[in-house]
Amino acid sequence: MVDILFTGERFADIQLLRYCLDGFDKLSVQQKSLVYFLSQATLAGRDITFDQYGRYNLRIRKTLEAVYTDYRIPHATEEFSQLAVYLKRVWFSNGIYHHYGCEKFMPGFSADYLRQVLYMVSPERLPLRDGETVDALCDELFPVIFNPDVLPKRVNKADGVDLVATSACNFYENVSQQEAEEYYATLKDGQEEPPSYGLNTTLIKGADGTLTEEPWTAGGRYGNAISHIIYWLDKAAGVAENDRQRRVIELLIDYYRTGDLKTFDQYNIEWLQCLDTKIDFINGFIEVYGDPLGLKGTWEGLVEYVDEEATERTRIISRHAQWFEDHSPVDPRFRKPVVKGVSAHVIRAAMLGGEEYPSTAIGINLPNADWIRARYGSKSITISNITEAYDKAARGNGFREEFVDDPATLEMIEKYADVLDNLHTDLHECVGHGSGQLLPGTSSDALKAYGNTIEEARADLFGLYFVADKKLVQLGLTPDEEAYKAQYYTYMLNGLLTQLVRIEPGRLIEEAHMRNRALIARWCLAHSNAMQLLKKNGKTYLKITDYAQLRNLIAQLLAEIQRIKSEGDYEAARQIVEQYAVGIDPQLHNEVLARYKKLNLAPYKGFINPVLMPVYDKDGVIIDVEVDYNEPYDHQMLRYSSEFGTLI
Repeated sequence: MVDILFTGERFADIQLLRYCLDGFDKLSVQQKSLVYFLSQATLAGRDITFDQYGRYNLRIRKTLEAVYTDYRIPHATEEFSQLAVYLKRVWFSNGIYHHYGCEKFMPGFSADYLRQVLYMVSPERLPLRDGETVDALCDELFPVIFNPDVLPKRVNKADGVDLVATSACNFYENVSQQEAEEYYATLKDGQEEPPSYGLNTTLIKGADGTLTEEPWTAGGRYGNAISHIIYWLDKAAGVAENDRQRRVIELLIDYYRTGDLKTFDQYNIEWLQCLDTKIDFINGFIEVYGDPLGLKGTWEGLVEYVDEEATERTRIISRHAQWFEDHSPVDPRFRKPVVKGVSAHVIRAAMLGGEEYPSTAIGINLPNADWIRARYGSKSITISNITEAYDKAARGNGFREEFVDDPATLEMIEKYADVLDNLHTDLHECVGHGSGQLLPGTSSDALKAYGNTIEEARADLFGLYFVADKKLVQLGLTPDEEAYKAQYYTYMLNGLLTQLVRIEPGRLIEEAHMRNRALIARWCLAHSNAMQLLKKNGKTYLKITDYAQLRNLIAQLLAEIQRIKSEGDYEAARQIVEQYAVGIDPQLHNEVLARYKKLNLAPYKGFINPVLMPVYDKDGVIIDVEVDYNEPYDHQMLRYSSEFGTLI
């Protein structure tokens, strides 16, 4: 393993980490070149994500960067230090909204201070429009930055309000939730295999009330950024590992140029069938968590190469995908008679971008279109060097000892938790998301704002149910029949208690994955005495007394969640999410926060990318790509803003 320092800078509630590119040196020059070109394409879309997360984000970022890099402004003051922290949070969250909770974070410096230092910056370094003054810039941006009541949430998921009108994400203009839902429902009406309508457009209502879509293409919105992405993708196509991979890249380029969603479907199908390569990537408008209606894709990028040794685990799962489907505890009507095209790899990330940077997922399953999954299957990845970095950063931090009071349980967790966490992620991504089917006539968007939470709960429950199955011991995936208990305990502990450290007092649970975990843990707690929350010395602890009964509860909940998904039962989805996944007991919340504070840990982690440096021969041909892990966080962010600052 390459010797690097995994932990980096810390600020606010964030700890920065580094991930290692073990095995990169064993790639061929062609493969290294491919990784480099794809990495440049991954970084070229950064400004798109900023703009999608809020229409003022880019101007705010560029304004603050101008102040931060101006040598004439005194840096050894408290207000400048607070501005630096705020800017680092803006970089980390791709805007002014918390990357996880979606609430606007407030600066620790005053509006008067910011106005004062802006007058010290040369006007040409500020993002001023033609003829615009510094005062006009302040008048536009200051209410957004300093007033907590102006655009307070990036994604609002509260029940009973217009989710579009109350969300600051930049996907709709002058459009209500009802108008957007009716518009896209009309487009999909009667289509069995509809494209992902709305995925790559801004929906706009004109002065005459007409709704139109502005596409995100090389010739449309975000055109300059997309043109740069295309440039690097074209370079990548020239060093593709084989013809099929080249065809995948060319289809993506075509999609970026035309915005045609049917081309995007063709790209996904071809990408699914491109399995005999060492290098793979994700690039585009993919996940819809950033849209309260679950329609619009936020831009993201990821470049990866296969971790051959760890991939054997996921290959075993993939080879037995039909067995998992046939033995799922759901109504047979909702199972797939034939599971198709399930492929899975453990990979090492080589570059993170867009929505996957600096905070990233540890597992991904794509494509998202249900009809493509049903007909062609899905491709899953779990990211070994990301989980490796998390594990190394967490060792010896006292977290488990604070929240687990039973020595035997703690010993069990220490023995099995890391292995079982990875296995649960594999099951979640490889077969969980790919399991089940919609009944004929059920729309993939039927659950609306609750769809993401229900889907994540479905995949987690699938993994939880099967991680306890004896079949996994037979397959060599778990060391013995007791190991699953470590996963059950840590999962339920997280859903009931420890994930609350990520939420500020007085707030609700908003993020879909957090809601999913709360839903599962709280539902199981409410429906059985297999586990309890007990008080000891003024602290709340989890006690699980019957793991077999807990597995039966998981089976029951999985059956119901799959029914909701398969039938498109919106009302049942709304009720179960609102009842179990949203509210927080304030007394319990305050206790957990106080216990966590004593540990002096940051609840959120993110990553600094390695620097990939091509080495050229005298003719300008790449002969190697070197990796450097030493770039500081602020240097990386300012470099990205300079090299990939494509949008105004």
